[in-house]
Amino acid sequence: MKLQKIVNRLQKLHPKEIDLSLNRVKKLCKTLGDPQDKLKTISVVGTNGKYSTIQALFSILKEANIKCNIYTSPHIKRINERFVFNNEELNDDELGILFEEIEEANNNEPITFFEILTAAYFYNASKYPENINLIEAGLFHRFDATNILKNNLASIVTSIGLDHLDWLPENERTTKKIIFEKTSTLLNSNIIIAKQNSSKIVSEIKNSIKKNSSKKYFFNEDFNYSLNENGFIYYEDKDGGIKLPIPKVKGQFQLENISTAIATLRSIDQLKVGEKHIKDGITKIKSIARLQEIDSGKLKELVKNNKLLVDGSHNPLGAKVLNEYLESLNCNKHIILGMMGNKDHKEYMSYFKNISSLTTIDIPNQPNSIKGKVLKNKLNSFENVEYKEGIIDAIKSISVKENDIILITGSLYLAGEVLNLN
Repeated sequence: MKLQKIVNRLQKLHPKEIDLSLNRVKKLCKTLGDPQDKLKTISVVGTNGKYSTIQALFSILKEANIKCNIYTSPHIKRINERFVFNNEELNDDELGILFEEIEEANNNEPITFFEILTAAYFYNASKYPENINLIEAGLFHRFDATNILKNNLASIVTSIGLDHLDWLPENERTTKKIIFEKTSTLLNSNIIIAKQNSSKIVSEIKNSIKKNSSKKYFFNEDFNYSLNENGFIYYEDKDGGIKLPIPKVKGQFQLENISTAIATLRSIDQLKVGEKHIKDGITKIKSIARLQEIDSGKLKELVKNNKLLVDGSHNPLGAKVLNEYLESLNCNKHIILGMMGNKDHKEYMSYFKNISSLTTIDIPNQPNSIKGKVLKNKLNSFENVEYKEGIIDAIKSISVKENDIILITGSLYLAGEVLNLN
C-alpha cells in the first residue's frame, strides 16, 4: 500500500500523462548528478518487438555472466517489472525508497509520471556502473525521456509501423514521420535494424540515419536467419554462421527479434559474447504477454484441454504478425478482444482472417479503454461477434471443440488484467 500511495503522488505532478519534452527530465537528472552519463547502454526503439528483443538480449547476457539493468514500459502486472537491477526486480520496499528519494529531489516540480520514473531508473542504475543497461524507448524517441544519454553501446531499431498517431499533427500521421521521430537522434555507436514490414520502410530508415556515423547492420543485408527443416535455426552474419536450437517462443516475429538481439551482441566486441552463450541463452527466454500460453491457473481451468493464449499486441503491425502465427495453425481460432479508445480498432481487426468467433470485452480498471459494447458495434462486419462484460464470462461463452484455441488480445493493459486474474 505504501508503494501505491507514492505512485499516486508521482502521477499527480503533471496535468498531462504525456508532454513531449526533455527539459523536465534533464533538470531532475542534473539535480541527481546526471546519472545517465555513467551507464553502459543498449537502447531499443521501434513500434513492435522492443520487449521481446530486450528479453532475448537479457537471456544471452546472463549466460555470458554479464549482469543487466533493464528499463521497459508499460508494465504488465506490476510496476516493479520496469525496474530490474543486477538481474532482479526491485521489491516493493526497495522501489518505494527509490521513489521517495527521487520525489524529494524533484521538490514538487511539474514532471510527467514516465519522466520521473525514467530519472529514478537512471539514478539507481548508476549504482551499478559495470552492468549493461537495456533501455526501451517510450512513445517515440526524439522527445522521449530516455533520450538524454550522451553515448551508448548500440541502438536497436525494431519493426516500425503506425501507432500512437493521436500524438502527431493530423497532416503528419505517416510512417515516414514516425521513422523520423524514432531514428533521427540515434547516438553514434552501432545501429542494428531489425526486419521491417516493407522495403520502403527500410529505405526511409536508411535516409533518416544516413548522416549518422554509426556502424549499421540491416536484417537481410548484414545478418539473417533461416529455419531448418531438421529442427534448428541457422543464424548468419559477417562473422560467420551459428547452428542454434529453436527457442521455446511462439511466432516467427519472435525469431526475428532474437536474430536482431544476436546481431547486436556480436557487433559489440567488448562484451565478448560467444556462441555457447547464444545457444544456451535463447532456450531460456521468458516473454510475458507476447504470445504467451497460459498453461495453468484459474482461467486455464475454464478451457481445460484447449490452448489459451494471451498477447498484448495493439496496433496494425502487431495484428499482422499475430495473424501470421494464427494462420500457421490448423485449428479453429477464437479471439477475445479488448482495446484502448485511441486505437484504430477496425484496422487492427482487418488483419485477422478465418476467425471462428470474436468476443469483445471491457478492459477492467482502464477508463481510457473503449467499452466492449461500442467495440462490438464497430466490428459488426464479423459474422460471429459477441459482447461479454468480463474476461471469465467471455471464456465461458465460447463453445470450443477439440484442438480449438482461444486468444485474448488487443492491449497490454488487458494482458496484465488477464495474467493477474489467472
